Amino acid sequence: MIAALTVMLAASVNAQEKLIRCVAFYNLENLFDTLHDEGKNDYEYLPDGGNHWTGLKYEHKVKNMAYAVSQLGTDEDPRGAMCVGVCEVENLGCLQDVAKKCKDYGRNFEAILLEGPDRRGVDCGFLYNPEMFKPVNIRGHELKAHYADGGLVKTRLQLLISGYILGVKPLEKIHIIVNHWPSRYGGELRSRATRDSAAMLTKSICDSIYLKEPRAKIIIMGDLNDDPYNHSCAEVLKARKTREEVEEQGFFNTLWQKLDRGIGSLAYNGSWNLFDQIIISEPLMNAKLEDGKWCYWKSQIFNKDFLTFQDGKDKGTPLRTHKAGIWLDGYGDHYPTMIYLIKNK
Repeated sequence: MIAALTVMLAASVNAQEKLIRCVAFYNLENLFDTLHDEGKNDYEYLPDGGNHWTGLKYEHKVKNMAYAVSQLGTDEDPRGAMCVGVCEVENLGCLQDVAKKCKDYGRNFEAILLEGPDRRGVDCGFLYNPEMFKPVNIRGHELKAHYADGGLVKTRLQLLISGYILGVKPLEKIHIIVNHWPSRYGGELRSRATRDSAAMLTKSICDSIYLKEPRAKIIIMGDLNDDPYNHSCAEVLKARKTREEVEEQGFFNTLWQKLDRGIGSLAYNGSWNLFDQIIISEPLMNAKLEDGKWCYWKSQIFNKDFLTFQDGKDKGTPLRTHKAGIWLDGYGDHYPTMIYLIKNK
């Protein structure tokens, strides 16, 4: 009953009376530069590669990504997002280019990216506004797993950023884990074990945090290549659909109920998926405004018109960079997702 009351209060808050922070995730869909990085399978995104990836196309891609990032969170806070976890970025330089371009749209972001063993050479990264968030610990966790045929799973690091929400004292610490779990290559069922292994790694990271901070505020975000109801999320990670189901030190999937209403973050064969998930720890879910703490308010799928096909057979779905080998000068094949945190002024 207390949790339900908190939901009702949070849903009806007067934003002018609260401090608001937006925490977002965005799959940047193949943000590659035009140069070959040794050891990376980036040949498709070179000037003589399959996508004829030129400097002009790269500049447009960076501009589009920066504009989209600059708009995140502005429905509730004109300053935009406090931080944005990202994936499908080739290297730190690409993410720094996005951060630099964000300044043209009035946003100040710093970039973090740790390179991992992914076969294509893409990684998870993190953009943060240094006036709102201060990272104090950054660590990459490598997934040690094998495919059914015995081959090593070479995938992205799980990026853990621990830091403090700035702007009002006392400062509160949060832990954000940015993910891009293994793909569904070969089919959902055949590849399921790799994502179950990724979920186990995420759970292990959270367990380690809880050992030191039993009431830790943790945000798990990323392109999980699974929906909220799939085994990796619902059974391994045990991220629940409703607040009432969440046990102590458990997890709440902030977006699951949106998928139940037919709202997703990417479309495939005419149906919606919600791979771009944001999952929060029970201490963050149950934090209370009256205690002067940062609390979870609500979630959002950022499916704005400028990110969306407006006509044709793909109408109503994300406007991506390429489709069938044709450069569309779009944004990405996934919509950004986000949550809002609030605190009394």
